[in-house]
Amino acid sequence: MKTEAEASAPAPRTETGKARGQKWLRKLYGQRYLQVMALLGVAWMIVFNYIPMYGIIIAFKEYDIIFPMSMAPWVGLDHFKEFLSDDMLLTVLRNTLGISLIKLIIGFPLPILFALLLNEVRSVVFKKWTQTITYLPHFLSWVILGGILATWLSDVGIINKILLGLNIIDAPINYLAEPKYFWTIIIVSDIWKELGWSAIIYLAAISSVSPEYYEAATIDGAGRIQKMRHITLPSIMGTVTILLILAIGNVLNSNFDQILVLRNQLNESASTVIDYYVYQTGLVDSRFSYSTAVGLLKSVIALVLLVGANFVTKKLNNNSLF
Repeated sequence: MKTEAEASAPAPRTETGKARGQKWLRKLYGQRYLQVMALLGVAWMIVFNYIPMYGIIIAFKEYDIIFPMSMAPWVGLDHFKEFLSDDMLLTVLRNTLGISLIKLIIGFPLPILFALLLNEVRSVVFKKWTQTITYLPHFLSWVILGGILATWLSDVGIINKILLGLNIIDAPINYLAEPKYFWTIIIVSDIWKELGWSAIIYLAAISSVSPEYYEAATIDGAGRIQKMRHITLPSIMGTVTILLILAIGNVLNSNFDQILVLRNQLNESASTVIDYYVYQTGLVDSRFSYSTAVGLLKSVIALVLLVGANFVTKKLNNNSLF
């Protein structure tokens, strides 16, 4: 039973739809500059990402650049069947998965380890210099780095001079002309270029860890390695999980710019990946429908990998992208 005071008290007023709308408009107006910036990004995405998706239909047609897409005859799944029976399929898959999986296994943990070690450095000057030196290669395009690597790895390059001087090899080797060295060159050069830049997000996550945890661990007698293992690493595990999911979703991408710059006719057996195969068949051979079908198939598989990785990580540690 309600008391007399409760019965005489006025009922709480609920916010009407009109009031909520006015409140939302005032908030939107207060953020007008940020909203305009966001709308420009949305407009860019619509124009360059969503509108071109209409062109995917040519994967199911026999498209000729002379005629509009609407006039191209339908061929259904013929292009997909042709790719799956192509003699190059095994070579393309081997190179793509080989390079990408090794990059994932070796290249993914290294920025995490680098960020953990750099976080333990007490000298601010040394830390800044280390960050600057490791970030710098990221800002150079693969066109520039490709030229540098081609010079270093030639038979008269600095790599051969060092190895000859140390008596490790007996004769100069043109490394980019040897398919057996290509994967190593691609993986090592990619790690060298992106190590420092990839560590930025981990350093940002580490900076958000409360110092009280470290103080409590110090009182309990924990050393640096123990703090790193039991405090720092578990605290950034959510960030690691999200980036791992994205990396697995990109496992069929092999850094087309890097491959295009460093490949040649002599190492093509080790350098022909899916992205280059699409470029070769689409732009060089003018087989637009076939290359679109290959690219679409790759995107579908990448989506499956992304969703699968997200599902598994959500079950294992309750961290996920969506």
